[in-house]
Amino acid sequence: MTSCATSGAGTMRSGAICLLRKTDGSAVLEFAIALPLLVVFVVGIYDFSGAFNQKQKIEQAAQEGAIVAAAQPTTDIATGNANPVSLQPVVYAVFKSLTDSGVLVAGSCNPPGTVSGPTSGLTWTYLISGCPDDLTITINRGWVAAGTTGSPVAVGSIVTVSYPYHWRFNSVIQLLMPGSSTYQATTTLTESATVHNQM
Repeated sequence: MTSCATSGAGTMRSGAICLLRKTDGSAVLEFAIALPLLVVFVVGIYDFSGAFNQKQKIEQAAQEGAIVAAAQPTTDIATGNANPVSLQPVVYAVFKSLTDSGVLVAGSCNPPGTVSGPTSGLTWTYLISGCPDDLTITINRGWVAAGTTGSPVAVGSIVTVSYPYHWRFNSVIQLLMPGSSTYQATTTLTESATVHNQM
């Protein structure tokens, strides 16, 4: 700490220079400047890891749904049925996976929701509202992959699951940039899985 005591009649100029050289309170000022950055980094790390975690859970639900879809019979999907019974276990498997993993709040919504289809061949879309957001499950039972010359054609099922993630980072970024209200606070995470049909 620098002493600002002057002997005799000190000048105003030397007093001002002395005050500028003082370091009292500099640690508090540095902390006040660094704290918003620290909060943004901590919340950002937490938020991005939460989004990645939810993406993994949605991917797992799509895989479980595709496994169940591939094991279902195809007798009720070829007739243009608007809501085939064979697709209900797929919707329930995806829903249960997301509920068990904590992505959906148990009891806030119920499958199978509203269905549209078939579109684009053998594709149905289930929309389950109020989970608290809309959960979309798209089931394509007629995925076809042409093989190379002489090899058989693969037929399978594709299950696509979409559910939004709400960023917490949006409210914290306002500390650094108060006018950043255009930052998107919600991102829809979409994952797909494909399994060859067993029946």
